[in-house]
Amino acid sequence: MKITPVLLLAMSLSVSPYASAYEVDSDHARKTLEIYQTIIEVDTSKAMGNTPRVARYLAGELIAAGIPSEDVEVVLLEDKAALIARYRGNGSSGERPILFLGHMDVVEANEADWERPPFKLTRDDVNFYARGTIDNKFGVAQLTSTFIRLKKEGFVPTRDLILVFSGDEESGMTTTRLLAYERPDLAEAEFALNSDAGGGDLDRNGNAITYNIQAAEKTYATWEITVRNPGGHSSRPRPDNAIYDLADAISRIQGYSFPVRYTDMTLAYFRETGSQLGGELGEAMIQFADDPQNEAAAERLSRESSYVGTTRTTCVVTMLRAGHAENALPQSATATVNCRIFPGVPASEIEQVLKDVVGNGQIEFSLLEEPTESPISELREDIVDAVSVAVHERYSEVELIAYMESGGTDGMHFRRAGIPTWAVSGIFMNPDEMYAHGLNERVPIAAFYGALDHWSTIIYQLAGPRSSMN
Repeated sequence: MKITPVLLLAMSLSVSPYASAYEVDSDHARKTLEIYQTIIEVDTSKAMGNTPRVARYLAGELIAAGIPSEDVEVVLLEDKAALIARYRGNGSSGERPILFLGHMDVVEANEADWERPPFKLTRDDVNFYARGTIDNKFGVAQLTSTFIRLKKEGFVPTRDLILVFSGDEESGMTTTRLLAYERPDLAEAEFALNSDAGGGDLDRNGNAITYNIQAAEKTYATWEITVRNPGGHSSRPRPDNAIYDLADAISRIQGYSFPVRYTDMTLAYFRETGSQLGGELGEAMIQFADDPQNEAAAERLSRESSYVGTTRTTCVVTMLRAGHAENALPQSATATVNCRIFPGVPASEIEQVLKDVVGNGQIEFSLLEEPTESPISELREDIVDAVSVAVHERYSEVELIAYMESGGTDGMHFRRAGIPTWAVSGIFMNPDEMYAHGLNERVPIAAFYGALDHWSTIIYQLAGPRSSMN
């Protein structure tokens, strides 16, 4: 027998205390790991143009499992690609299709900064490491392997199931917009389930706190702010300097906190999470839920990167460029300011706040693209019931609650297109260990194997023969 890198990784996992031998040795586990490793080790960041390669690979795996080639489509858009795969049902339920969302691209990773190679799947006794391990190749691999598993088992859904994977969610979302607004075949869906958010929170001891269903997202908006200056020779400094003026503006943005905002959904989220989490942070959550004007509670939550975005709009400087020569005064300096805006607040209002905070009328503000504001998808009983079955197979007592995502996903466009969308990832992990977009991104090995039945359970509940559901 030929020992492949994938098999070696699987064999090494069999001794892990975090996954049973049955899980590691099952066909579904091996296929999921194989897909996971293969797509992770293709760099699909913006500049690489590799999402067509991943889309074609996944398409081939689905066709090999028995999904007809005419039902699997790789959609090319310049150097990007999307994947659409329809798992046809028998129509016995009379219900419209379900979309299953994910994205194949990742954010850039500077290998020199990482402790491990970012585009090679590695592991220790606890975690898998690589760019995309959580965002979002975890969801793409789990969904793809679930479709393969169900097809090989002969499962016939009562309605059509459609995989919809975008190719540039982390940048321009051009493929996302195509899928959401320009495909009448997808627009016929009753709702969408997104693998790119949601999931369970664990405390530091590995105890489940809550399972979170993403039902809303903040509005994503990015400005470039620019200072211009005549410049000159570096040996003749002048009182005004584009870099210094920009640095002053950045400091003012850093020191500003947007006012607290809340909805019934976010207050319910904090009340339940706080009661489960306990301790000083949990108490602050409950106090905030009881009285959002409690400044001490709001300030305590603002110190938690996992929760600050749920309490207010946030803006942060993410990129800089300035100057043109080491021996010349800068003629311009530009900062990129990325904002996650609380639903219901227009981007124009946030721009005015930033201008007031900066207090320099000479600074130019340029909105990079028109923001997408999306509605809340109110929870439905059938969705909650289906996800509850999957979640309670792993953590029988955990509460399911709706929440608002601080980041942005493809779901915003599908919601705006009129397709209710809920994000219900199979992940369970400590939110403080969530390094998506950051250094040494990781996923607990236990979470990877624990999620193997998540999507098939949900699918059986929403699209399986009634006799198959207990």
